[in-house]
Amino acid sequence: MSVQAKHRRKTRRGRPHEQFTIAIAILSLVMAGGMVAGLATSTVTPDGGEKAAAQARSGEPSNTTRLVHLDRITGDITPKSVVASSTGTVIANNMMYSHSSTLYDAETLELTSTVDDTVDLAEFGYPERAGATEGAPVEAVFSPDGKYAYVSQYRLQGPGAGEVAHDDCRNGDQVGPSAVFRLDIAAGQWDQVIEVGRVPKFISLSADGTRALVSNWCDETVSVLDLEAGEEIRVIEVDAAPRGSVILPDNRTAYVTAMYADELFRVDLATGESELVLETGRKPRHLVLSPDASRLYLTVSGSDSLVELDAATGEVLRTVETGREPRTMAISPDGRALYVVNYYANTVSKFDTDTLEEIQSVEVGNNPIGITYEPTEGRVWVANYAGSIDVFEDTAPGGTVEP
Repeated sequence: MSVQAKHRRKTRRGRPHEQFTIAIAILSLVMAGGMVAGLATSTVTPDGGEKAAAQARSGEPSNTTRLVHLDRITGDITPKSVVASSTGTVIANNMMYSHSSTLYDAETLELTSTVDDTVDLAEFGYPERAGATEGAPVEAVFSPDGKYAYVSQYRLQGPGAGEVAHDDCRNGDQVGPSAVFRLDIAAGQWDQVIEVGRVPKFISLSADGTRALVSNWCDETVSVLDLEAGEEIRVIEVDAAPRGSVILPDNRTAYVTAMYADELFRVDLATGESELVLETGRKPRHLVLSPDASRLYLTVSGSDSLVELDAATGEVLRTVETGREPRTMAISPDGRALYVVNYYANTVSKFDTDTLEEIQSVEVGNNPIGITYEPTEGRVWVANYAGSIDVFEDTAPGGTVEP
């Protein structure tokens, strides 16, 4: 069945546009009030205060500084992603190639903990799956206080897991559901398991820290998680290969990319409604929200492009070229710089969001795939899938480092 046919089929089941119109109107009022209160210079995220403070300490707007390489971290790692907390911890997630999540001290860059991805699901409320189950950590998001990291597990292998999951979804319904594991950062141990769909990838968090949204790649759905209850409360249909997502400051409206359908969806976490917003270029992958919540940034991997959209309406504002196959992005606390990894170019591009021009390109390790802005030290961390993490300062005055 074609993408268009599938979308028509889903539309007939009922996705009332009026609910989105009301939600966006409310969001616009929230955003307008935030701008009056100074939201334009602070970050609308759970760790926004820390990020704004880090930017203030740097002393210069981020579009006037340049990246300088600080160090390269290696070891038994194959990082699919790297994510920073608001409290000085950085996590790398090493998939099924290393079967671990590794934790680092943001100041010293030292490895502080390696957490194996094997659990006994019977200890987490799944007695029918007693025995060793191996995960495959993909992406993470930290709780607002930095005490926990929620990590999506690409696949589970163990009792009751069914057939092995793959990106091409070849084993269909014979693959069992996967899960999100919660990591207690202080203890360095998994302390909760939440079942989700098949081949979960990206995970995003609401600003109030109560909800998470998980992209189920092989189910063409996203799972809404109630983090206080530790359970999936809703499944929302989108389209083929959902991946990137962001939740807006109303804690209810989210955007989701459907990577193999070349589509962008808006979803309502409360009602479960979804709406096709945009037919993108080939392979829309990652989304980032600006600190003032007025803009969305989208990488379109197959089209080698970066797209800026209006966060309230989904309207395309500007589009520029990137390096070859842009994947993950990070944004500076002041919102004036975007950092984009170019997977096949082995580079990171820094864009000035005022002009949407590339102001710097730096070389990194092989196959850069993840990137994060670490707020306590004001550094940029880059996960290279081939087995390393590059760390950059972003403090050199513009012009002293060649772009």
